[in-house]
Parts: sequence; structure tokens; C-alpha cells
Amino acid sequence: MNKTFVTTLLAATALCAASGFAKDKEMKTGGMDAAFIPKAASGGMTEVELGKLAAEKGASQEVKDFGNQMVKDHSKANDELKEVAGKMNVMVPEKVDAKHQAMIAKMSALSGAAFDKAYVKGMVKAHKEDIALFESADKEVKNEDLKKFIENTLPVMKEHLAMIEKFDQVKK
Repeated sequence: MNKTFVTTLLAATALCAASGFAKDKEMKTGGMDAAFIPKAASGGMTEVELGKLAAEKGASQEVKDFGNQMVKDHSKANDELKEVAGKMNVMVPEKVDAKHQAMIAKMSALSGAAFDKAYVKGMVKAHKEDIALFESADKEVKNEDLKKFIENTLPVMKEHLAMIEKFDQVKK
């Protein structure tokens, strides 16, 4: 009888501990972690779509090449983010949000030198905003895989900003 009681008590304790662990894990995938993923995904998908437009509609080879680089780098980052989100059981949006869709639509209407000027200006602004989002998230996210994704992606985004800011000096 005493042995059964001890076994039951141990099982109950293990269940409580496991339940607490699960709640801790849920908390780690909530908050900033879960809020960051759709923002990062929408921004990344936008970079890919705008990069495709730049490769197609850009006047200068410099803008076309940069657009192709955006498609390559942000497609890779988007895939990595989807993988991390999947491990966290967080849904990644299938399409960009309304704000980013409006930007894509606006850019779609342009071509040539007008496209280049608007694209470069938009990329400078978008990369500054995205870097600020990633830096803020890096300080707050709890999930180690997501943190690693942010830390691996930030240098690439900063490199993109440095590249596009050089174009911006030329385009002014």
C-alpha cells in the first residue's frame, strides 16, 4: 500500500513538472517570439517580390543585380524562418501584409529610372526598419533557434543596407 502511494506521488510530481515545463516552453514561444515571426516573414517576402521587380524593371544593371541578390538572400532567410517557426508551432503568413502589398503594387507601376529611384529609396528605408526590428527582437526573444536566426540574418541585412546606401548616394 505504501509503495503504491509513493509510486502515485512520484507519477503525479513528474506530471506536474512536465506540465510546468510545457508551460515554460509555451511562454518562450509566445510574446515577442510569436509576434516577431509574421513581421519578419512579411518583410522578407516583400524583399523577394521587390527584388524580382528590380531585376525585371530596373534601368541600371546595379539595381537589377541588387534585386537578384535580394531574391537569393531573402528567399534563403525566409526558408530558414519557416523552419524555425515550424519547430515553434508558429504559423508563418502565406502572403505579405497589406502595408507591404501596397508597396509592391506602387513599385509595380514604375519602370526604368523612376523605378530605380523609388526602389533604392524604399530599400534604404525598409532595411533600416528591418534592422531595427531584428535588433529589438534579438534582445527580447527567448527561443534559441529564433535568436540564432536573427543573429545570422542581421549581418546580411546590414550588408544589404551598406550596398543600397552606396546606390542612394549615386541616385540623389
